Amino acid sequence: MATRRRIALVFGGRSGEHEVSVVSAGSVAAALDPARFEIVPMAIDRAGRWADAETAARVLRDSGGRSDRVVAFEGAVRLDPRLLDGSVDVVAPILHGPFGEDGTIQGLCEMLDLPYVGCGVTASGVTMDKVLSKRLFEQAGLPTPRFAVVTAKEWANSRAECGARCLALGMPLFVKPSRLGSSVGISKVKESDQLDGAVASALGYDDVVIVEEGIPAREIEVAVLGTDPPFASVPGEVVPGHEFYDYADKYLDDSCRLLAPAPLDAAQADAVRALAVQAFGTLACEGMARVDFFLDRRDSRILVNELNTIPGFTSISMYPRLLALSGVPYPDLVATLVDLAIARHERRRTLAAAALRPLADRVHG
Repeated sequence: MATRRRIALVFGGRSGEHEVSVVSAGSVAAALDPARFEIVPMAIDRAGRWADAETAARVLRDSGGRSDRVVAFEGAVRLDPRLLDGSVDVVAPILHGPFGEDGTIQGLCEMLDLPYVGCGVTASGVTMDKVLSKRLFEQAGLPTPRFAVVTAKEWANSRAECGARCLALGMPLFVKPSRLGSSVGISKVKESDQLDGAVASALGYDDVVIVEEGIPAREIEVAVLGTDPPFASVPGEVVPGHEFYDYADKYLDDSCRLLAPAPLDAAQADAVRALAVQAFGTLACEGMARVDFFLDRRDSRILVNELNTIPGFTSISMYPRLLALSGVPYPDLVATLVDLAIARHERRRTLAAAALRPLADRVHG
């Protein structure tokens, strides 16, 4: 009989997607086969403190998979002690944005020698950084919108030069903090006199800002599952309810529409799936990622926008929906991600032991 794994569902966190994280964790918990997995809820409050076991279990239970039922809670410790005492076999970070999908909790798991679901430290950090991602896309020859980079120091010392470099991209422009999620701090610039305010706003969230050309485009998404080889889902499409897919559209007024599958012809669907796998590999992703694209309305070019390494995992989120439409039902998806995490951990342990063996031989030889 297979070993019953104890899986830590880590949810909540400090990002603007706190409630979405709680709901996603509830959906994952409901999908886990109790014969294979024992759920160990771990909740992080908005200040970054970890709740006690009873509180974590209550928050997960009371949410019932609905964002309107997520209750406020407070943690009490800097780290859940169950991560240290052998209470869990694998960690599933169901966290979004900073301190969740940016490599920080992944690094914690590495330090604690615990398997964890999803991308590793490097890929998590790179995908969270829009500038690094874009530069890697360009180096790999993947099509992506043109962009300029502005640092806080450059903006303070040579604003006119920075502004000219950005305006050379043409109008409209999108100005974004480089290392932030949830569409926080993003502005659309339609006139040149709006640029200063948009950059100043983005610099309020990060000291590196990316300025991208505005593309009149459809927004296409593909779910990638990091099997060997990686598997790309049928594409989906986000139809924004606002002028662009902003924070309010995502989390406040629920005005956007998600089309799954996307209304694309066969050639477009095949092309975007192939490009999703390329982007996944370019950023060294593992486990899972949702790859977001622009389909230019003017010439049908497909452009890579960004990757999200911990996408929403509610029952209606695009990532599990697209994989379900592609023949991977939700329970199988969750089980596969856990299996991939454990297999990676065992593989890396073997490699680490092999790397240390020559040193041990020299010391004891």
